[in-house]
Amino acid sequence: MAKYTIITMPGDGIGNQVLPESVRVLKAVGFDADYIHADIGWDCWCNHGNALPDRTIELLTRHKLGLFGAITSKPNKAAQAELRPELQAGSYVYYSPIVTMRQKFNLDICMRPCIGFDGNPLNYIRKTTGGRFDEPHIDTTVFRQGTEGMYAGIEWTNPPENVRAALNSHPKFKAFANVPGPDLAVSCRVITRNATRRICTAAFEYAKKRAFKGVTICEKPNVVRETSGMMEEVAKEVARNYPGIALWSTNIDAQLMWLNKNPEEYNVIVASNLFGDILSDAFAGLVGGLGFAASGNIGDDVAVFEPTHGSAPKYAELNPPIVNPIAMILSAAMMLDHVNENGKADRIRTAIAGVVREGKVRTYDMMRIPGGARSIGQGAASTVQMTDAILEKLV
Repeated sequence: MAKYTIITMPGDGIGNQVLPESVRVLKAVGFDADYIHADIGWDCWCNHGNALPDRTIELLTRHKLGLFGAITSKPNKAAQAELRPELQAGSYVYYSPIVTMRQKFNLDICMRPCIGFDGNPLNYIRKTTGGRFDEPHIDTTVFRQGTEGMYAGIEWTNPPENVRAALNSHPKFKAFANVPGPDLAVSCRVITRNATRRICTAAFEYAKKRAFKGVTICEKPNVVRETSGMMEEVAKEVARNYPGIALWSTNIDAQLMWLNKNPEEYNVIVASNLFGDILSDAFAGLVGGLGFAASGNIGDDVAVFEPTHGSAPKYAELNPPIVNPIAMILSAAMMLDHVNENGKADRIRTAIAGVVREGKVRTYDMMRIPGGARSIGQGAASTVQMTDAILEKLV
Protein backbone atom coordinates (compact mmCIF):
# COMPACT_ATOMS: atom_id res chain seq x y z
CA MET A 1 0.00 0.00 0.00
CA ALA A 2 1.35 3.40 -1.01
CA LYS A 3 2.40 5.82 1.71
CA TYR A 4 0.37 8.71 0.25
CA THR A 5 -2.73 9.18 -1.87
CA ILE A 6 -2.75 12.28 -4.06
CA ILE A 7 -5.97 13.68 -5.49
CA THR A 8 -5.19 14.90 -9.00
CA MET A 9 -7.46 17.62 -10.35
CA PRO A 10 -6.31 18.62 -13.85
CA GLY A 11 -9.32 20.91 -14.34
CA ASP A 12 -9.58 22.83 -17.59
CA GLY A 13 -7.45 23.58 -20.63
CA ILE A 14 -3.73 23.18 -20.17
CA GLY A 15 -4.23 21.81 -16.68
CA ASN A 16 -4.82 18.50 -18.46
CA GLN A 17 -1.42 18.83 -20.13
CA VAL A 18 0.83 19.94 -17.29
CA LEU A 19 -0.51 17.94 -14.35
CA PRO A 20 0.36 14.52 -15.87
CA GLU A 21 3.90 15.79 -16.41
CA SER A 22 4.27 16.57 -12.72
CA VAL A 23 3.12 13.05 -11.88
CA ARG A 24 5.77 11.65 -14.23
CA VAL A 25 8.42 13.54 -12.29
CA LEU A 26 7.05 12.49 -8.89
CA LYS A 27 7.18 8.86 -9.94
CA ALA A 28 10.71 9.28 -11.31
CA VAL A 29 12.05 10.51 -7.95
CA GLY A 30 10.47 7.53 -6.21
CA PHE A 31 7.64 9.29 -4.40
CA ASP A 32 5.52 6.52 -2.89
CA ALA A 33 1.96 7.51 -3.80
CA ASP A 34 -1.27 6.48 -5.45
CA TYR A 35 -3.06 9.01 -7.65
CA ILE A 36 -6.84 9.40 -7.81
CA HIS A 37 -8.40 11.59 -10.50
CA ALA A 38 -11.08 14.06 -9.40
CA ASP A 39 -13.21 16.37 -11.53
CA ILE A 40 -13.21 20.13 -11.12
CA GLY A 41 -13.81 23.16 -13.30
CA TRP A 42 -15.81 24.48 -16.20
CA ASP A 43 -17.35 21.28 -17.54
CA CYS A 44 -18.62 20.49 -14.05
CA TRP A 45 -20.23 23.92 -13.88
CA CYS A 46 -21.80 23.78 -17.33
CA ASN A 47 -23.24 20.29 -16.89
CA HIS A 48 -24.13 20.27 -13.20
CA GLY A 49 -24.14 23.87 -11.94
CA ASN A 50 -21.28 23.09 -9.55
CA ALA A 51 -17.61 23.62 -10.44
CA LEU A 52 -16.41 21.75 -7.34
CA PRO A 53 -18.25 18.38 -7.19
CA ASP A 54 -19.08 16.69 -3.90
CA ARG A 55 -16.95 13.66 -4.80
CA THR A 56 -13.88 15.88 -5.15
CA ILE A 57 -14.57 17.42 -1.74
CA GLU A 58 -14.99 13.96 -0.23
CA LEU A 59 -11.72 12.71 -1.73
CA LEU A 60 -9.77 15.70 -0.44
CA THR A 61 -11.37 15.34 2.98
CA ARG A 62 -10.25 11.71 3.13
CA HIS A 63 -6.78 11.91 1.62
CA LYS A 64 -5.66 15.47 2.54
CA LEU A 65 -3.30 16.11 -0.41
CA GLY A 66 -4.15 17.50 -3.84
CA LEU A 67 -2.47 18.54 -7.06
CA PHE A 68 -4.48 21.00 -9.11
CA GLY A 69 -3.92 22.08 -12.72
CA ALA A 70 -5.95 25.08 -13.88
CA ILE A 71 -9.50 26.28 -14.29
CA THR A 72 -11.47 28.48 -16.62
CA SER A 73 -13.31 31.14 -14.64
CA LYS A 74 -15.76 33.72 -15.96
CA PRO A 75 -18.00 36.45 -14.54
CA ASN A 76 -21.34 35.20 -13.28
CA LYS A 77 -23.45 36.42 -16.22
CA ALA A 78 -21.17 34.72 -18.72
CA ALA A 79 -21.14 31.60 -16.56
CA GLN A 80 -24.93 31.53 -16.42
CA ALA A 81 -25.12 31.71 -20.20
CA GLU A 82 -23.02 28.56 -20.56
CA LEU A 83 -25.08 26.39 -18.24
CA ARG A 84 -27.05 23.58 -19.85
CA PRO A 85 -30.41 25.06 -20.90
CA GLU A 86 -32.37 23.02 -18.38
CA LEU A 87 -30.23 24.46 -15.55
CA GLN A 88 -30.49 28.11 -16.52
CA ALA A 89 -33.84 28.58 -14.81
CA GLY A 90 -32.36 27.40 -11.50
CA SER A 91 -30.68 29.40 -8.77
CA TYR A 92 -27.14 28.38 -9.62
CA VAL A 93 -24.39 30.89 -8.91
CA TYR A 94 -20.89 30.44 -10.25
CA TYR A 95 -18.06 30.51 -7.72
CA SER A 96 -14.43 29.86 -8.53
CA PRO A 97 -13.77 26.26 -7.42
CA ILE A 98 -10.26 27.01 -6.18
CA VAL A 99 -11.55 29.91 -4.05
CA THR A 100 -14.35 27.66 -2.78
CA MET A 101 -11.82 24.92 -2.04
CA ARG A 102 -9.65 27.30 -0.04
CA GLN A 103 -12.62 28.40 2.04
CA LYS A 104 -14.09 24.90 2.43
CA PHE A 105 -10.84 23.47 3.82
CA ASN A 106 -9.54 26.72 5.33
CA LEU A 107 -6.48 26.70 3.09
CA ASP A 108 -5.59 30.08 4.47
CA ILE A 109 -1.81 29.98 4.06
CA CYS A 110 -0.99 30.50 0.40
CA MET A 111 2.74 30.33 -0.36
CA ARG A 112 3.93 31.62 -3.72
CA PRO A 113 7.68 31.36 -4.28
CA CYS A 114 9.18 33.51 -7.03
CA ILE A 115 12.76 32.31 -7.38
CA GLY A 116 14.98 32.95 -10.37
CA PHE A 117 16.92 30.17 -12.12
CA ASP A 118 20.38 31.03 -13.42
CA GLY A 119 20.43 31.18 -17.20
CA ASN A 120 16.73 31.80 -17.67
CA PRO A 121 16.48 34.27 -20.58
CA LEU A 122 13.30 35.64 -19.03
CA ASN A 123 15.00 36.79 -15.81
CA TYR A 124 14.83 40.45 -14.84
CA ILE A 125 17.86 42.60 -15.66
CA ARG A 126 18.58 46.27 -15.08
CA LYS A 127 21.07 48.82 -16.30
CA THR A 128 23.92 49.85 -14.03
CA THR A 129 25.28 53.38 -13.83
CA GLY A 130 28.19 52.34 -16.03
CA GLY A 131 25.88 51.36 -18.88
CA ARG A 132 26.25 47.65 -18.23
CA PHE A 133 23.62 45.20 -17.06
CA ASP A 134 23.01 43.60 -13.71
CA GLU A 135 20.89 40.50 -13.10
CA PRO A 136 19.92 40.42 -9.41
CA HIS A 137 19.15 37.05 -7.90
CA ILE A 138 15.49 37.12 -6.91
CA ASP A 139 14.42 34.79 -4.12
CA THR A 140 11.02 36.00 -2.94
CA THR A 141 8.15 34.11 -1.39
CA VAL A 142 4.79 35.87 -1.08
CA PHE A 143 2.61 34.71 1.80
CA ARG A 144 -0.89 35.48 0.64
CA GLN A 145 -3.81 35.15 3.05
CA GLY A 146 -6.02 32.72 1.14
CA THR A 147 -9.54 32.82 2.56
CA GLU A 148 -10.47 36.40 3.43
CA GLY A 149 -10.04 39.91 2.08
CA MET A 150 -11.65 40.85 -1.21
CA TYR A 151 -12.03 37.15 -2.11
CA ALA A 152 -14.35 36.38 0.78
CA GLY A 153 -17.29 36.47 -1.66
CA ILE A 154 -19.48 38.84 0.35
CA GLU A 155 -20.87 41.10 -2.34
CA TRP A 156 -24.02 42.32 -3.98
CA THR A 157 -25.30 44.10 -7.05
CA ASN A 158 -28.44 45.92 -5.95
CA PRO A 159 -27.89 45.27 -2.21
CA PRO A 160 -30.99 44.17 -0.26
CA GLU A 161 -32.65 46.72 2.01
CA ASN A 162 -31.06 45.49 5.25
CA VAL A 163 -27.59 45.69 3.72
CA ARG A 164 -28.31 49.09 2.27
CA ALA A 165 -29.58 50.30 5.64
CA ALA A 166 -26.34 49.17 7.27
CA LEU A 167 -24.31 50.96 4.62
CA ASN A 168 -26.39 54.11 5.08
CA SER A 169 -25.34 54.15 8.75
CA HIS A 170 -21.78 54.99 7.70
CA PRO A 171 -21.23 58.70 6.99
CA LYS A 172 -19.02 57.97 3.99
CA PHE A 173 -21.92 56.22 2.27
CA LYS A 174 -23.86 59.47 1.94
CA ALA A 175 -22.21 60.04 -1.44
CA PHE A 176 -23.93 56.88 -2.71
CA ALA A 177 -27.23 57.14 -0.87
CA ASN A 178 -29.22 58.14 -3.95
CA VAL A 179 -27.66 55.67 -6.38
CA PRO A 180 -30.40 53.33 -7.69
CA GLY A 181 -30.01 49.76 -6.46
CA PRO A 182 -29.39 48.16 -9.87
CA ASP A 183 -26.58 50.68 -10.44
CA LEU A 184 -24.83 49.88 -7.16
CA ALA A 185 -22.38 47.02 -6.56
CA VAL A 186 -20.73 46.41 -3.20
CA SER A 187 -17.90 44.04 -2.24
CA CYS A 188 -16.78 43.64 1.37
CA ARG A 189 -13.13 43.30 2.37
CA VAL A 190 -13.02 41.12 5.47
CA ILE A 191 -9.91 40.73 7.64
CA THR A 192 -9.78 38.85 10.95
CA ARG A 193 -7.07 38.84 13.61
CA ASN A 194 -6.76 35.07 13.86
CA ALA A 195 -6.29 34.50 10.13
CA THR A 196 -3.87 37.44 9.92
CA ARG A 197 -1.88 36.07 12.83
CA ARG A 198 -1.60 32.68 11.09
CA ILE A 199 -0.32 34.06 7.81
CA CYS A 200 2.11 36.45 9.51
CA THR A 201 3.43 33.67 11.73
CA ALA A 202 3.90 31.42 8.71
CA ALA A 203 5.88 34.19 6.98
CA PHE A 204 8.14 34.77 9.99
CA GLU A 205 8.70 31.03 10.47
CA TYR A 206 9.75 30.75 6.83
CA ALA A 207 12.10 33.74 7.18
CA LYS A 208 13.60 32.11 10.28
CA LYS A 209 14.07 28.79 8.47
CA ARG A 210 15.76 30.47 5.49
CA ALA A 211 17.80 32.86 7.68
CA PHE A 212 16.37 35.94 5.96
CA LYS A 213 16.82 39.32 7.59
CA GLY A 214 13.24 40.52 7.43
CA VAL A 215 9.59 40.17 6.53
CA THR A 216 7.68 42.85 4.60
CA ILE A 217 4.02 43.50 5.31
CA CYS A 218 2.56 44.95 2.12
CA GLU A 219 -0.82 46.66 2.48
CA LYS A 220 -2.38 50.15 2.18
CA PRO A 221 -3.13 51.26 5.77
CA ASN A 222 -2.97 54.97 4.96
CA VAL A 223 -6.15 54.60 2.86
CA VAL A 224 -7.73 51.23 3.65
CA ARG A 225 -7.37 52.08 7.31
CA GLU A 226 -9.38 49.41 9.10
CA THR A 227 -8.53 46.21 7.23
CA SER A 228 -4.96 47.02 6.17
CA GLY A 229 -4.53 48.68 9.56
CA MET A 230 -5.39 45.41 11.29
CA MET A 231 -2.95 43.51 9.05
CA GLU A 232 -0.14 45.89 10.06
CA GLU A 233 -1.09 45.83 13.73
CA VAL A 234 -1.07 42.04 13.93
CA ALA A 235 2.16 41.81 11.93
CA LYS A 236 3.84 44.02 14.54
CA GLU A 237 2.52 41.78 17.32
CA VAL A 238 3.85 38.66 15.63
CA ALA A 239 7.21 40.33 14.92
CA ARG A 240 7.85 40.68 18.65
CA ASN A 241 8.18 36.90 18.82
CA TYR A 242 11.03 36.98 16.28
CA PRO A 243 13.56 39.49 17.65
CA GLY A 244 16.21 38.59 15.08
CA ILE A 245 13.97 39.30 12.10
CA ALA A 246 13.02 42.83 11.06
CA LEU A 247 9.50 43.83 10.04
CA TRP A 248 9.32 46.25 7.14
CA SER A 249 6.15 47.90 5.87
CA THR A 250 5.36 48.94 2.31
CA ASN A 251 2.27 50.18 0.50
CA ILE A 252 1.06 47.97 -2.35
CA ASP A 253 1.39 50.71 -4.98
CA ALA A 254 4.91 51.71 -3.93
CA GLN A 255 5.94 48.05 -3.67
CA LEU A 256 5.07 47.47 -7.32
CA MET A 257 7.46 50.29 -8.21
CA TRP A 258 10.22 49.08 -5.90
CA LEU A 259 10.11 45.52 -7.14
CA ASN A 260 11.36 46.90 -10.47
CA LYS A 261 14.18 48.78 -8.73
CA ASN A 262 15.53 46.42 -6.06
CA PRO A 263 13.52 43.16 -6.04
CA GLU A 264 16.37 41.16 -4.47
CA GLU A 265 15.79 42.97 -1.16
CA TYR A 266 12.36 41.42 -0.61
CA ASN A 267 12.70 37.77 0.40
CA VAL A 268 9.47 37.31 2.38
CA ILE A 269 6.32 39.37 1.82
CA VAL A 270 3.00 38.89 3.58
CA ALA A 271 -0.23 40.41 2.26
CA SER A 272 -3.98 40.07 2.20
CA ASN A 273 -5.69 38.03 -0.50
CA LEU A 274 -5.98 40.47 -3.42
CA PHE A 275 -2.72 42.29 -2.75
CA GLY A 276 -0.91 38.97 -2.40
CA ASP A 277 -2.37 37.81 -5.70
CA ILE A 278 -1.13 40.97 -7.44
CA LEU A 279 2.30 40.83 -5.82
CA SER A 280 2.94 37.19 -6.62
CA ASP A 281 2.13 37.67 -10.30
CA ALA A 282 4.29 40.79 -10.42
CA PHE A 283 7.28 39.03 -8.85
CA ALA A 284 6.70 35.97 -11.05
CA GLY A 285 7.13 38.25 -14.04
CA LEU A 286 10.69 38.95 -12.90
CA VAL A 287 11.73 35.28 -12.77
CA GLY A 288 10.26 33.93 -15.99
CA GLY A 289 6.53 34.52 -15.81
CA LEU A 290 3.69 32.19 -14.96
CA GLY A 291 5.49 29.23 -16.51
CA PHE A 292 7.69 29.28 -13.40
CA ALA A 293 5.12 30.32 -10.78
CA ALA A 294 4.17 27.61 -8.28
CA SER A 295 1.99 27.84 -5.20
CA GLY A 296 0.74 25.92 -2.22
CA ASN A 297 -2.60 26.33 -0.43
CA ILE A 298 -2.10 24.98 3.08
CA GLY A 299 -4.55 24.42 5.92
CA ASP A 300 -4.44 22.47 9.17
CA ASP A 301 -5.54 19.20 7.52
CA VAL A 302 -5.67 19.60 3.74
CA ALA A 303 -3.13 21.06 1.32
CA VAL A 304 -3.48 21.63 -2.43
CA PHE A 305 -0.62 22.62 -4.72
CA GLU A 306 -1.04 24.37 -8.07
CA PRO A 307 0.65 26.54 -10.67
CA THR A 308 -0.70 30.07 -10.63
CA HIS A 309 -1.32 30.23 -14.37
CA GLY A 310 -4.76 29.89 -15.92
CA SER A 311 -6.24 27.32 -18.27
CA ALA A 312 -5.02 29.05 -21.50
CA PRO A 313 -7.77 27.51 -23.67
CA LYS A 314 -6.18 28.75 -26.91
CA TYR A 315 -3.31 26.32 -26.31
CA ALA A 316 -5.30 23.44 -24.90
CA GLU A 317 -5.98 21.65 -28.19
CA LEU A 318 -2.48 21.90 -29.68
CA ASN A 319 -0.79 18.60 -30.49
CA PRO A 320 1.93 18.35 -29.36
CA PRO A 321 1.23 20.55 -26.33
CA ILE A 322 3.57 23.53 -26.07
CA VAL A 323 3.02 25.01 -22.60
CA ASN A 324 5.77 25.17 -20.00
CA PRO A 325 5.23 22.47 -17.32
CA ILE A 326 7.83 23.85 -14.89
CA ALA A 327 5.34 25.75 -12.70
CA MET A 328 3.29 22.58 -12.24
CA ILE A 329 6.39 20.50 -11.53
CA LEU A 330 7.61 23.07 -9.00
CA SER A 331 4.19 22.90 -7.35
CA ALA A 332 4.64 19.14 -7.02
CA ALA A 333 8.03 19.79 -5.41
CA MET A 334 6.31 22.11 -2.91
CA MET A 335 3.97 19.24 -2.06
CA LEU A 336 7.00 17.04 -1.37
CA ASP A 337 8.38 19.69 0.99
CA HIS A 338 5.01 19.78 2.75
CA VAL A 339 5.18 16.05 3.52
CA ASN A 340 8.86 16.28 4.53
CA GLU A 341 10.16 14.58 1.39
CA ASN A 342 12.66 17.41 1.08
CA GLY A 343 15.40 15.40 -0.58
CA LYS A 344 13.12 14.45 -3.46
CA ALA A 345 11.93 18.04 -3.77
CA ASP A 346 15.52 19.29 -3.93
CA ARG A 347 16.36 16.75 -6.63
CA ILE A 348 13.50 18.07 -8.77
CA ARG A 349 14.51 21.71 -8.33
CA THR A 350 18.15 20.87 -9.05
CA ALA A 351 17.14 19.08 -12.25
CA ILE A 352 15.02 22.05 -13.38
CA ALA A 353 17.88 24.41 -12.59
CA GLY A 354 20.22 22.26 -14.68
CA VAL A 355 17.92 22.28 -17.71
CA VAL A 356 17.37 26.04 -17.50
CA ARG A 357 21.07 26.79 -17.01
CA GLU A 358 22.10 24.55 -19.91
CA GLY A 359 19.63 26.28 -22.23
CA LYS A 360 19.36 23.49 -24.79
CA VAL A 361 15.67 22.77 -24.12
CA ARG A 362 13.34 25.77 -23.92
CA THR A 363 9.60 26.09 -24.27
CA TYR A 364 8.20 28.89 -26.43
CA ASP A 365 7.90 31.34 -23.53
CA MET A 366 11.59 30.86 -22.70
CA MET A 367 12.45 31.57 -26.36
CA ARG A 368 10.40 34.77 -26.38
CA ILE A 369 8.40 33.68 -29.41
CA PRO A 370 4.62 33.61 -29.86
CA GLY A 371 2.87 30.51 -28.63
CA GLY A 372 0.96 28.47 -31.16
CA ALA A 373 1.15 25.59 -33.58
CA ARG A 374 4.25 27.05 -35.27
CA SER A 375 6.38 27.39 -32.14
CA ILE A 376 7.63 23.79 -32.26
CA GLY A 377 8.86 24.35 -35.81
CA GLN A 378 10.75 27.41 -34.57
CA GLY A 379 12.76 25.29 -32.16
CA ALA A 380 10.59 25.41 -29.04
CA ALA A 381 10.40 22.30 -26.89
CA SER A 382 7.03 20.69 -26.34
CA THR A 383 5.56 20.21 -22.87
CA VAL A 384 6.63 16.56 -22.89
CA GLN A 385 10.13 17.33 -24.18
CA MET A 386 10.71 19.77 -21.33
CA THR A 387 9.68 17.12 -18.82
CA ASP A 388 11.92 14.58 -20.55
CA ALA A 389 14.86 16.96 -20.19
CA ILE A 390 14.12 17.40 -16.48
CA LEU A 391 13.92 13.63 -16.00
CA GLU A 392 17.32 13.21 -17.66
CA LYS A 393 18.84 15.63 -15.15
CA LEU A 394 17.48 13.86 -12.07
CA VAL A 395 20.25 12.44 -9.88
